[in-house]
Order: sequence, then C-alpha cells, then structure tokens
Amino acid sequence: MMTTADPRTMSDYKHTLNLPETEFPMRGMLPKREPARVEQWQKLDIYQRLREARQGQEVFVLHDGPPYANGSIHIGHAVNKILKDIIVKSKNLAGFDAPYVPGWDCHGLPIEHKVETTHGKHLEPEKARALCREYADEQVKGQLQDFVRLGVVGDWDNPYRSMEYANEGGEIRALADMVKGGYVFKGLKPVNWCFDCGSALAEAEVEYADKKSDAIDVAFTCADDAKLAAAFGLDSLPKPAAVVIWTTTPWTIPANQALNVHPEFNYALVDTGERLLLLAEELVESCLERFGLSGEVIATARGERLELIEFHHPLYERTAPMYLADYVTSDEGSTGIVHSAPVHGVDDFDSCRRYGMDFSDFISVVKGDGVYVDDLPLFGGMLIWKANPKIVEALSEAGALMAHKTITHSYMHCWRHKTPVIYRATAQWFVGMDIPGHDGRTLRESALEGIEATEFTPGWGKARLHSMIANRPDWCISRQRNWGVPIPFFLHKESGELHPQTVELTEKVADLVDRDGIDAWFRLDPAELLGEEASQYDKVTDTLDVWFDSGTTHRHVLRGSHPHGHQSGPRADLYLEGSDQHRGWFHSSLLTGCAIDGHPPYRGLLTHGFTVDAQGRKMSKSMGNVVAPQEVMDKLGADILRLWVASTDYSGEMAVSDEILKRTADVYRRIRNTARFLLANLNGFDPERDALAFDDMLALDQWVVDRAAQLQARIETAYDEYRFLDVYQQVHGFCARELGGFYLDVIKDRQYTTQSDSQARRSAQTALYHVVQALVRWVAPILSFTAEEIFENIPGEKGLAEGRSVLLETYYTGLSTLSDDASMGRDFWERVLTVKQAVNKCLEDARNAKTIKGSLAAEVTLHVSDELDELLSRLGDELRFVMLTSEVHLAPLDQGVDAAETDVEGLKVAVRASDNAKCERCWHHRPEVGSLPEHPDLCSRCVSNLPDGPGEVRHYA
Repeated sequence: MMTTADPRTMSDYKHTLNLPETEFPMRGMLPKREPARVEQWQKLDIYQRLREARQGQEVFVLHDGPPYANGSIHIGHAVNKILKDIIVKSKNLAGFDAPYVPGWDCHGLPIEHKVETTHGKHLEPEKARALCREYADEQVKGQLQDFVRLGVVGDWDNPYRSMEYANEGGEIRALADMVKGGYVFKGLKPVNWCFDCGSALAEAEVEYADKKSDAIDVAFTCADDAKLAAAFGLDSLPKPAAVVIWTTTPWTIPANQALNVHPEFNYALVDTGERLLLLAEELVESCLERFGLSGEVIATARGERLELIEFHHPLYERTAPMYLADYVTSDEGSTGIVHSAPVHGVDDFDSCRRYGMDFSDFISVVKGDGVYVDDLPLFGGMLIWKANPKIVEALSEAGALMAHKTITHSYMHCWRHKTPVIYRATAQWFVGMDIPGHDGRTLRESALEGIEATEFTPGWGKARLHSMIANRPDWCISRQRNWGVPIPFFLHKESGELHPQTVELTEKVADLVDRDGIDAWFRLDPAELLGEEASQYDKVTDTLDVWFDSGTTHRHVLRGSHPHGHQSGPRADLYLEGSDQHRGWFHSSLLTGCAIDGHPPYRGLLTHGFTVDAQGRKMSKSMGNVVAPQEVMDKLGADILRLWVASTDYSGEMAVSDEILKRTADVYRRIRNTARFLLANLNGFDPERDALAFDDMLALDQWVVDRAAQLQARIETAYDEYRFLDVYQQVHGFCARELGGFYLDVIKDRQYTTQSDSQARRSAQTALYHVVQALVRWVAPILSFTAEEIFENIPGEKGLAEGRSVLLETYYTGLSTLSDDASMGRDFWERVLTVKQAVNKCLEDARNAKTIKGSLAAEVTLHVSDELDELLSRLGDELRFVMLTSEVHLAPLDQGVDAAETDVEGLKVAVRASDNAKCERCWHHRPEVGSLPEHPDLCSRCVSNLPDGPGEVRHYA
C-alpha cells in the first residue's frame, strides 16, 4: 500500500502504459534497403507468382513501347517505366490479370553508327550485324538492371527484343500481311534524307531547329512573250518580262523544272523600267521594296490564266512551265510564285506528276552524301551547303538575283546527328495511305476511324494524332542499312515488278529468319527459293524502317500464339509513351494495325510530357541541370523518384530538380511516419483474437474506417482513370488531415492509458488495423518498396520471408461504412473536425502568448450557437479528449464577450491555464490529482486504468 509519505514517480507507472512499439524504422534508408527488396522479389519470382494468382481473371494488357537499346537510361525513361508500372500494379491490385512484358528496339542506325565508330567503317556486312547484335545485347542488359532497380515488376527474364529471331521473322510476316492487303509499293518520291545517315528518315526521326539560310528572290525570264501577253489581256509585251520566285534553298535551283502559281490568286505585271516583273498582286509593294525598285502595275490576271507558260531557267539551257497548285501561299516575304524542284519537295513532286512528268524526266543532281553529281555544270562535286554562296553568286552574274539576305528559320534536322536534312527523291518502298485495302477503305480512312474509337489520356492527343494522319504522305518504310530487318522481295530485272508469289515467298523467308535471324536473307541464294527463275530476279537488299520494327510488335508479341501473347487478340488495352510518339510509335502502330487487322492495336493511348528543370528548361549536360535516375536512387531511393512521378501532372511538362525531389522526400516522410504510428500502436494486437466488429467499435473509430472506405472508392476510380496525382493528393491529405491532424492525436490518450485489452483500446487498434491494411495497398503501386516493408510489419502478415507480398494483394475488403442515419455520422464528425481545427488555432495562439505551456495544461470554454451546443454535447465529457484539453466547457455564444473569434460560424473560444495539478500518467490536469491517497500523482481515470482497476469506459472518442 502506497502512502503519501512514499510517493511514486512516473517510472513506477510506465509499465502500466501501452507505449507504441514496432520494428518498422522511422528512417527509410531506401538506397540501402531497396536493393535487398529487389533480391527478395526475384527470389520469390514475384512476377510469376502474380500471374498464377490472377490466372482466370479479366485480362488487362499494357503493351510496352520499346526503348532504344543504346546508352544508359535517363530521367525520361524512368518516368515512362514508372508510369507503366503504376498502371500495371494498380490493375493487378484491382483484380485484373495484368501482365507486363518489357521490350527493346534493337535495330537501326544509332547502333550501327556506334559499331562503325568503335570498329571502323567498311566492315563486312555480316560482321557488322554480329557486332551490332552484340552491342545491343549489352545495352539491353544495362538498361534492364536500372529498370528493375526502379522497382518495375515485369517479365524481365523473358522480355521481347526486336532483334530476337522470332520477332524478326514476325516482322517479316507483318510485312507480308501488308503486301497481301495491297498497301506496299515501290516508287520514286521525295523522302527525308540525312547525309550523315546516308539513308531515308521516318517522319518521327526529323526534328526542327533554327538554321541560317540564304533567302533569295530569283527572276526567270519569259520564254513565250505572246502567251504571257495574252494571259494579261495585252496585244504584246512592251518590254522583256520575268517571273520572280523566293526561296531559302538556293541549292535546289539547279534541280528546278517548273514554277507554280495559285489558280485563284490575282497576279500583276509590274513595269520596273528595264523589264516587267510577274508578282502576286497583293505582294507587289513589299516585293518592290525588297528589290529596291519602283514600278507600276500595267495589267492583272488570275493565276489560272498563266498555266503552262514557259520561262527560262536562270542558269541552264532549259525552260520551266508554269503549273497551277493550291499549296502556293502569299505570305509576307514571298512573291506568290513557287519554284518547283520535284526531286526535292513533296508538293513539287506531286504537282509535276499531276502534269504528266514521268520519273525518267526528273532531274536529280544531289547524291546521297549531299554532293552534287560530278557532271553538273558550274557546281559539280560540291557539297550543297558549300555551293549555296556559289549559286547566289552565279545568279547575280546572270542578272537573275533580285534580292538576297541571310535569315534564321526553323528547318528540318536529323534527330540523331542534329544536322540539316533535305527532301530527296529516291526509289523506296512505301506504304500507301490512299490505296483501297481489301475492305474497300484506304489506310488513311481506317486509321482515322480507328482514332475515333480510341480513348485518349489526356484528351488533346486525339486531335494531334488525327491531324498527323489526315495530312501525312505515304510512309517510306525502306532504309539503306545493314543492321535492320530485310525487305525480302524479289524484283523482275526487266519489268521491275514484284514476284507474283511475293506473299508466299516472304512467309518462307520468315521461317528461315525464325531459325537463323536476318542473316538468313542476306546469305540466301535466290535459287533456293526461286529455282530456275532466280536469274530473272534481283534480290532486294533494303532494310525496314525501325518504326516498322516497333510498329508491328502487336502482330508478333501480343497474339496468343506468341510466348508473350494473350488470348484476347492483337489489341492492347493501353499504349503509354511520351508526347513525341504521336508521330512515332503510336503512329506506326496505328497504321500497321489498321493495315493488318482493320483496327488500331490499342484501345487507349496515354501520353506523358517531357521532363524539364524547375525553370522549365530542357535537360542538358552543358547546362548542368540533368537529373540522373541512377543518382537519385543512390541518394534518395527509387521510392522518392516513384512518388515524384505520381505527384506530377504528367499531361504537361514534368519539372524535376534536386530541390523538387527533396520536397517529395518530405512528403514521403509524412506518409512513412503515419504508417509507423499505425504499426507501432498495433503492438500486442492479434487481428484474429482482438479485432472488434464494426458495430462494437467506438464512434470515432467507426468514422475513421468509414473515411478510409470512402477514400478507397475514390482511389480505385483515380487509378482506373490514370489520375495518379489525385491518388497522391488523396493519400497525402488523408495522412495529414484526417489521421495526423485529428484522429491519431485524439486516440493517443486512449491507446496509451486505457487497459491493454479494453474495448476502448481494441476498438482503436481495430480501426488502425483496417486503415493500415487499406493504406498499404493504396500506396503499393507507387511506393512499392515501402509498401512491402509496411506489409510485413502488419500483425498477422508474414511478408516476403514467408512468401507473402503486398504486390499479390487486391484492394482491402475489411472496410465498413457508416449508415446514413448514424447519430454520429459523416456530417457530425466533419463538423467536429472543423471545430477542433479552430480550437487548435486558439490553443496555438495561447501557447505563443505564454498563457499555457501545452494543450493539456489548458481549459477551454466554447461559446457556441444552439446548433453547435446540441452537436458537441453528444460527446459529453469525452469532448475534452477530442479537443486534447484537460477540460472543455460549453457556454452560450452571447456570453463569449472576451472569447476569440473563429472562422467557424457560431463558435468563439476562450482559453485559460488550468489551475489543477497534472496527472503524471496521462498528463491531464484534473481536480482530483493529489487527493487520492494510494496514488497522489494520478487522476481518478488513471487509477481506474491500472491493471488491477475496473477500467475506463469510453463511448465515443
């Protein structure tokens, strides 16, 4: 028996408290712990376990757009793979069978160029291909390790790679399908051409950058004065006449073969003294000013009247006819007349073909390396860029140069070499956009219909892709390289026609490539397939555009017959890539899917933006603003990078910097510390033995479980709609507001001071258990490493050591909801929370004013309206536990003359320091402390809560 002469100290009561305890550490130490977690996942074979767990469920397929196998991954790669991983994991969480097969693009010029740089040019083609395959294999391995380290779960043991023999053979079969559909043809057309690549470029391989160019106005003298006079309604021309064109590509002048005017524009003959100039009427004034001339318009005519009038080439003995073309513009700075070099412009080419020019008529003087052919008068053997000033000089000497200045303008560049590219007409293989297929629709028509049937995230992607398809030219699919999938065709030596059995022969080649790779074609003796016909045919040595490689993966990766395929057909639920892929992988996949199957290979497209620094600038090593994912993982951990991705609006530019990542780490600590509090206060809790039914829980505990249930519904919807920023905000808000700012603070007293097996404590622990079980699943797709660590520390869960993983789980089903007619329902607790926030502010003001030392040292009087009085009175004496004060009094609102105003209508708050002594066990200031002989340092409630006491009864909080 304790006497007043022998007072106990707090240490005597510590063992009577239920203090928090957990093995879940406060510090994440992610860089150290995450690699070990990856090893555990690999040992468990988590991906295969997941496939087994979801077998028979509805399938959701995200088809991986293959990154290029060259160089270390950068922050853009990390964003892309993390977004995909979040989606796949969230779909598995929702109960779908959501496989993820990563892939790589392995053919193409960058790898070939790297091999040439390392081993030298002029390698034997077969040796070059072997070295390319070896290099690509090394790059895949390096990138794979980084993707795995990011926490991305997939079939890493069996990825698809475009250079695998089966995929090379599958790509050739895709080509055969498109030949069978009638979409593939050989033709001479201007294509994007890079001198450094020595090959045609796809649209997606061209980017625009500023370039300095010579802008010149050139006069072509009239070769048929009588016809020109008649067009303008004149009996004759009073003096020599010339038409003036404007161009920024002087190097194309030697290839000029026509001129173009718009049929509906008005054109003027302008007398400038020495000669007449033909110009667009609305541009006469600006043109004369540019030429340094004055003049008078003597006649006008519609463009359509100028058709087929001949004009002399300014440098060579030939003439150029005037054609009508709708693509002519009257932009300021031009003359309203366009010079046409059909081998160097798509519009020029189409215009000349429309007027009956044959391929054999075209003048082609620029070789593949950008040098003029040797026999070109004046400029033979010169690089076109170096020839520009020579051409300007020659035009000036010929009296044809009307104006010349240097301008800076946006111009096409090779995305690899960053050098200017040109249009150059060469014999290439094309996929025709406007050729009717087997179903009567053109490829353009079926692709546009497919876009209408596709779901776009964000929605603006639809108009972007639609515009690109609506306006794109035929697709040039051939390249003149070694390292690529061959176009295995045979052309008749005399007629130039494809072999009549091309589809069947292509299928046979695919079988050979399945077995021996692309070298099977390059080694092939045509006689092996053609027999005696072999001498009549040439074997094509072109290779396929790498966008054809990746664009046909749906044909040989997604189908059920492929090891990675599925039975729902060659159509993925989602493709996800950066916004540049509207003209890349999204684009090529759409065209091949529509050509082969009549519909896109995807049901939905998700587009993310590019990464920039905090000032919105592109990442650049020279600027020193590059954020390397490897460094972030080594310094902060992959989960911080993953949380940053989820917390960023991916629909636009995604800003990242060291400072931004540090702020992300602060949010991570909030979530981690919340989880730690939940786990620590589940100390001694056995869910099988101790969990209470929802109806037996205290009102506040029912409320927090209900809040979790509501939140889970919103999170499920947000994940389903790919709104990861919303998931991040919902989870962070729940941890900061409902949990950290209210519930967890309120239950501390009950958790720590009531008897360990009391209803009051078990009720709170049951709520905490439900909340952490739900929370760990909500964050698992994003914070995968941390979620695994939380999961293994939840009572009753064994974790990876026992073959369990949070990644194998689905959404938690143990959450219950409050009924609409609950006396302490959602609206009730929302009002209480609002009042508590107002009281917190008043307590903080009192602390700052030194009126009180802490909230439990305070007594508050709430001056309330009748409505608030009725609401708060329902909590009885337990209102003080909610407000975290030692005493709460309710008083009429009109009595609070000196009370502090609050933002809550009908509430004023008065705070004063308590006059009562502090209980050494619960720290509440109560009047009975010091008056209980056996326990003079305790309040009566704590005496009751001692192990041998009757225990405290709580009803609400």
